Amino acid sequence: MKKQSATVKIASWSAAHPWRAIVGWFVFVALCLGASAAVGTNSATTEDYRVGKAGQAEALATEGGLERRPVEQIVIDSPSGPLDLAVARSAAAEVTTRMGKLPEVDRVEKPVVSKNGKVLLVQVVMKGEELAARKSVDPLVAQTAEVQKSHPEVRVEETGGPSMSKGLDKQRGDDLLFSEMLTLPVTIITLMIAFASVIAAGVPVLLAMSSIAAAMGLSALASHVLPDAGVGNNIILLIGMAVGVDYSLFYLKRDREERARAGGKLGSQAIVQLAAETAGRAIVVSGLAVIVSTATLYLAADVIFSSLATGTILVVLVAMASSLTVLPALLAKLGARSEHRAARRAEKGKPNRDHGGTSKVWQTVLRPATQHPVITLVVSTLVMLGLAAPALGLNLSVLGKDTFSRDIPAVQTYDRLMSAFPEKLVQHQVVVRADTAREPQVAQALADLRKRAQADPLFAKDADAPVLTSDDGLISSLTLSVPFKPSSSQALDSLDHIRDDYLPATVGKVAGTEAYVTGDIARDVDYLDHQNSKLPLIVGFLLLVTFLVTVAAFRSVVIGLLGVVLNLLSAAAAFGLLVVVFQGSWAQDALDFNATGAVGSRVPLFLFVILFGLSMDYQVFVVSRIREAALRGVDTRTAVLEGIGSSAGVVTSAAVVMVTVFSSFIFLNLVEMKQMGFSLAVAVLLDAFIVRIMILPSALTLLGKASWWPSRSMHRALTQPAGPAEPVVPELRQTQETGRF
Repeated sequence: MKKQSATVKIASWSAAHPWRAIVGWFVFVALCLGASAAVGTNSATTEDYRVGKAGQAEALATEGGLERRPVEQIVIDSPSGPLDLAVARSAAAEVTTRMGKLPEVDRVEKPVVSKNGKVLLVQVVMKGEELAARKSVDPLVAQTAEVQKSHPEVRVEETGGPSMSKGLDKQRGDDLLFSEMLTLPVTIITLMIAFASVIAAGVPVLLAMSSIAAAMGLSALASHVLPDAGVGNNIILLIGMAVGVDYSLFYLKRDREERARAGGKLGSQAIVQLAAETAGRAIVVSGLAVIVSTATLYLAADVIFSSLATGTILVVLVAMASSLTVLPALLAKLGARSEHRAARRAEKGKPNRDHGGTSKVWQTVLRPATQHPVITLVVSTLVMLGLAAPALGLNLSVLGKDTFSRDIPAVQTYDRLMSAFPEKLVQHQVVVRADTAREPQVAQALADLRKRAQADPLFAKDADAPVLTSDDGLISSLTLSVPFKPSSSQALDSLDHIRDDYLPATVGKVAGTEAYVTGDIARDVDYLDHQNSKLPLIVGFLLLVTFLVTVAAFRSVVIGLLGVVLNLLSAAAAFGLLVVVFQGSWAQDALDFNATGAVGSRVPLFLFVILFGLSMDYQVFVVSRIREAALRGVDTRTAVLEGIGSSAGVVTSAAVVMVTVFSSFIFLNLVEMKQMGFSLAVAVLLDAFIVRIMILPSALTLLGKASWWPSRSMHRALTQPAGPAEPVVPELRQTQETGRF
């Protein structure tokens, strides 16, 4: 008897003890959620985001107590007509009194009237760390609301980093709920069409949702090792629903095929074991491919990419575990029902569904690739390259406040504030460290820098920017304002002027100084530089591990190289469409986003890594079926027809589910999530219907036996007569007779 693999042993135990496996799984999910509730989530702090020279500036400023503090702005204006300054000042006085009593507040600045006299601004400086302030901003918002009640003649509203972050968090939660409400019905309908059974459709959804819940719990625990950047749950839902349903779908399909082949001669436990030998192995290989490829994101040394990687890896691991443990138990319990339904269909003279093989429809679809492989390969490749061409114009940018949803009240208030006080749009903070003996020289140099900047049209002319110095006199700071939008070229140029011209000409001439520039623009620029510096390492490692995993799975160097090329083609085409849709403004109304002429800086790298992992799903499942046919000794063309034809229906269903899940993110408010969802959706469509149906079979047909080089087992199989198409393992017949595994 052939030695059983670990996946078969686990499935066998699960099928033999279904209730233990089912109860054990849901206990595991409950424990994950309970543990996360007990320990909570460790959110990333400002320090975790520090990168490059801007990060060095922030570290110095923090050391000297001169770091950027969380600030809330209370905007007092008139919703209609001129502003009554007397009433506005009365409201500002009440704001100052109320805010000054809050333990979350460090100080309240004096009210400032805008140049046009239409807005009165009160700035409230909060205590604590910049990013953490969103957790303690509620009392400030409540006091602002009370002031509004007592001064109905004016409009009193609050904005600022903490309140906008709070609004984004709420919107992100609402988006997750919306995504679930959109994807669940479509997923269930798709699965019902694929399996013609409500129960069979419900099983993948149940396992996917429970896997997502468990992964969210585990991610909270993992955040105490790798801080959470606030995107973990989004990605867990995005990837978890897709792979969770896919893994269950492929296992269910194989279970039905094996049940049909057995023709009632094997029991449910034996059928589950047969399915585990093929689908179980494919799930493990596919899952490991996604995990290994996603792990390359850790090489970016970035808290956001680490959060994305952790969420993806956890949900894929949990989805694999559910498919290999509790799914066989559920299939064993549902086996009797399937057998009863099959018997009833047989009594009525109806053919049994899911018998495997290649339908006439898929024979027709695959005919161009297998009968005219050269033409099919050339045309389909040219189509993909044409779609990829716009990616050459890819422009990356860190998406900031310009892209926030204007449905958030704090963002609406921010827009009015920036209209009245344009000098607050962008601020650069120059931080200098020097010996205390050089403090007068540093102060003079910073004053000279301020004078040069204010003579530059890129900077605010009337900004009263004092030079601040730490208590020990070691660190000094100067803040310069720029009256242009953060996404504008003027804002970027202003940073270059400081770093390349003014800083070297002033502070740079003081011996023994250490000087850097930070601020939103500096952070973004340094973040892009940091990311680009890591890109060759990540991409190179990703290509290598993808190749090695494929070679290990199929014992073929050719299949490994082909997989890498096809994955690159899918990713490039997705990037091209991403540029066409999101870098221009023609689609912004239809997709509800503010076009900035750029794609989110994190989107391409994340997509590149995830698409490689997800493409391996189809690569593993489709090529596994082709390899099974080839191992029986049939020629490559026939193996392609059998392998793709027998898996095409379920791959199509899986693609529909994935596209539905990813497409739902296009309707979310966060622009980066829109871009990720769009790219993943189009990539899966192209991968499932062009790459795997046209390019892959064409290439394999042309390569013939060379496709499997240097696999010895495949060489032996192809030099022997072809075996039966639907073997039933003899030892399982014996197992059924004895009733034991």
